[in-house]
Amino acid sequence: MQAEVDDLINLLDLEPIEKDIFRGVSPQEDRQRVFGGQVAGQALVAATRTVQGRAVHSLQAYFIRPGDVAAPLVYLVERVRDGRSFTTRRVTAIQRGQPIFAMSASFHKQEDGFEHQTDLPAGIPDPDELEPFVRDGLAVDHQGRIARPIELRYVTGSPAQRGQNREPRLQVWLRATGTLPADPVLHTCMFTYASDITVLDTATKALPLEGFDIDFQAASLDHAMWFHRPLRMDDWIFLDQVSHSASNARGLAWGTAWNRTGELVASVVQEGLIRPLAKQS
Repeated sequence: MQAEVDDLINLLDLEPIEKDIFRGVSPQEDRQRVFGGQVAGQALVAATRTVQGRAVHSLQAYFIRPGDVAAPLVYLVERVRDGRSFTTRRVTAIQRGQPIFAMSASFHKQEDGFEHQTDLPAGIPDPDELEPFVRDGLAVDHQGRIARPIELRYVTGSPAQRGQNREPRLQVWLRATGTLPADPVLHTCMFTYASDITVLDTATKALPLEGFDIDFQAASLDHAMWFHRPLRMDDWIFLDQVSHSASNARGLAWGTAWNRTGELVASVVQEGLIRPLAKQS
């Protein structure tokens, strides 16, 4: 599936329009709105294009309006601060003159310091022991759509296996389905893209529903990430996700990511809308 991965690489390669202004497009897919991970990944690309010699270590983002897949996305980057150790950027994604997404990202120069980490959970099956997540013979994403650039192998079973007595937890191995250039920025931005695929599903695991027939409205509201160590998306990353709360038509989920050698590489937190749909009489 190298062609699909190459398409994702191209999707994350923004067109510079003017200083600190970039344009992105959406793939020609059957979606009602732009995939949130695409906007987050493209926004991080835009921010990174204005920074030299420093790597992103955190981002916080808000999904403001649904994105239109038929319209280009314009990314405006604000250079908030260039300090001796840290750099801050603010990015706004615009469609038809209105903001649909806003992100703040912080970059840090490489420094030596103290280290510790939480270990990879014991007893996790190797990804080679698991089957790709498939439906109707095709690899699919969390809502049953074909998802070729990113392969998912669930440890805890399908995210469609819901029920009020289930633990709101999802464990999954993920990776790009083809080879990638060595560019560390691309790997970080592609993980940002992929991080929006599964996290919110964790908050829906305990719902009294089954299967892909979603009887609720779901949408990403906000998204935060921390990058602890370099990562590669052309090798397996294990994402352990748990939801501590769902209330007031919102659910919160936390994910912790390790690479295959056991290094903790990133953390992600997302709150999403989980609104029950009105029953039709």
